[in-house]
Amino acid sequence: MFDTVRNNKRIVQLFLVLITLPFAFWGVESYMHKADSSVELAVVGGERISRQELRAALTQQQERLRTQFGGKVDPALFESPEMQRMTLDSLVRRHLLAQQIRSNRFMVADAELAQLIATNPEFQENGKFSAQRYEAAVNAQGMTKEVFEARLRQQLTFQQVIMPINDAAMVGETSSGQWLSILLEKREIAEAGFRPEAYLGQVRLGADAAKKFYETNTGKFSVPEQVRAEYVELNSAALTDQVVVSDDEIKARYQTHLDQYKEGEMRRASHILILAPKNAGEAVVKAAREKAEKILAQLKKSPAEFDKLAKESSQDPGSAEKGGDLGWFARGAMVKPFEDVAFTLKEGAISDLVRSDFGFHVIRVAGVRQERVKPLEEVRVAIIAEIKRELGPKKFAEKAEAFGNTVYEQADSLAPAAEKWKLPTKQTGWLAQGGQLPPPFDNPKLATALFSEDAIKNKHNTEAVEVAPGVLVAARVIEVKPASVQPFETVKPAIERYLQHEEALKLAVRDGEQKLAQLGKGDVSGLTWSAPRTISRIDPQDLNQEALHSIFKMDVAHLPAYTGLPEPGNGYVVFRVTAVKKGVVDRKDSRQAELSQRQAGIIAEEEFSAWLETLKDKFPVKVNQSALESKEH
Repeated sequence: MFDTVRNNKRIVQLFLVLITLPFAFWGVESYMHKADSSVELAVVGGERISRQELRAALTQQQERLRTQFGGKVDPALFESPEMQRMTLDSLVRRHLLAQQIRSNRFMVADAELAQLIATNPEFQENGKFSAQRYEAAVNAQGMTKEVFEARLRQQLTFQQVIMPINDAAMVGETSSGQWLSILLEKREIAEAGFRPEAYLGQVRLGADAAKKFYETNTGKFSVPEQVRAEYVELNSAALTDQVVVSDDEIKARYQTHLDQYKEGEMRRASHILILAPKNAGEAVVKAAREKAEKILAQLKKSPAEFDKLAKESSQDPGSAEKGGDLGWFARGAMVKPFEDVAFTLKEGAISDLVRSDFGFHVIRVAGVRQERVKPLEEVRVAIIAEIKRELGPKKFAEKAEAFGNTVYEQADSLAPAAEKWKLPTKQTGWLAQGGQLPPPFDNPKLATALFSEDAIKNKHNTEAVEVAPGVLVAARVIEVKPASVQPFETVKPAIERYLQHEEALKLAVRDGEQKLAQLGKGDVSGLTWSAPRTISRIDPQDLNQEALHSIFKMDVAHLPAYTGLPEPGNGYVVFRVTAVKKGVVDRKDSRQAELSQRQAGIIAEEEFSAWLETLKDKFPVKVNQSALESKEH
């Protein structure tokens, strides 16, 4: 089973997207039991999906995307009805799969799980499983080994269900060829644009046009209520830096983890490489060997010239300029023929010719470092960092509750909390309710608390809100600017520019449509065309999907052919097609093979979605539409 999974990773990943969109790093426990809540959003085969479970899934997805995109995620996205419904659909799929798994008693044996973990290169050192590396990798994800293994077992169990459907999704060669030929078809186009800027001189606004627009669109010129705030942030990372690690703790960690600080035998070597790839012809290999043998003969006479000859003759661009120096390396870092020789030579010795897949090497060992345990002083900094990483979250957990209590109990000021935990008090600029807020106020819960009646009227501290894992923020409003409407005279120039642009836009679109009609009648005069360029469905260049669709749906039986469409806010564009080249399918082309695989993935996704729908007969699904709409609103 594991070989099958490895060999079909791409399509397996496509399947998993259908069921795990909001569930990266989501616990196995999240779908194996009911969540507590008084309102159910859906029932799947008797299992309830609660509002709490949906909220948790949305939060998990938001944090994952926040991490992925460096914090640049619009929180409003997760309040949209579309995201709410999409996340609920994913929860339904996951519950369906979980019940199918339990119904059919799918499982992953302990021995299979252990084998998969032991053979993962990330958990190996010198080609062997390392319990220390495994533990470190799991800890880095903020999990225990038990939780990690449970989640891995869950993922593998899902794949047991998915793989048979993947294997059954077949794509016929004729169908694939037709699909590819459509994607690869090329069309040579030129374009003529009708931009509103060119029509501004023709626009004449009425004397009271701006005033009328202002009076009928007053809401557009309102400035919402704004606040300035101060805030303090309790950060797990900052608390980690404050952790003091004693010498006794460092020594104790070192003594109990000596295996972690073992370093295998190391070699430092230089080489001279004469290229002769393993698939090279006999003549190339012969010439390379002769050249390498001449260099070796020179070195036997004058070993001290190694660096000079490497700079002059080595064909390894990464090391030649450094006299062939490859630095220190352990076993497993070099190709096997090279390594076998390098680890048998004594320090200062020069090898005979060594043949690898790259060519012929002459190797000189410049240093030998026997297997050793790194001394304490060499790993002291790493040990301190490791202990701090472990103690920081504990320290944060201890202080988080007290921090929250302090800002609540002494609600008129953030100073007590700032002084107690030595935190800087920061201030914001003006923040508008409903606008795009800067971090940390882009967190919906913190933003809601900041604009609450208690915070604005009473100037009380907000509650301490966890805006990210390990980050608590409490804020306090220090100044309020009431909502207002901008005076007409202030916005009049902007209104006039807007109205002029809108009128010019209408003129540009009307002119473009008229010119397209004339082209259809054979009148090709009066247009300036861009330089021709060739596009395809897989190489649209800068064209959007609407333009691409318009170009490729044209009847090209007679050329040149013309089409056009408005560009929102930017006028009108007319396209001229002057040549068509049918797509030629070449199965040896790696790019076309990628496209064929993509088609197989699309078909597999459709098959998988259809199969999931059949599970609804076995495990009926009922969505509480009124509760969901209430949530969306």
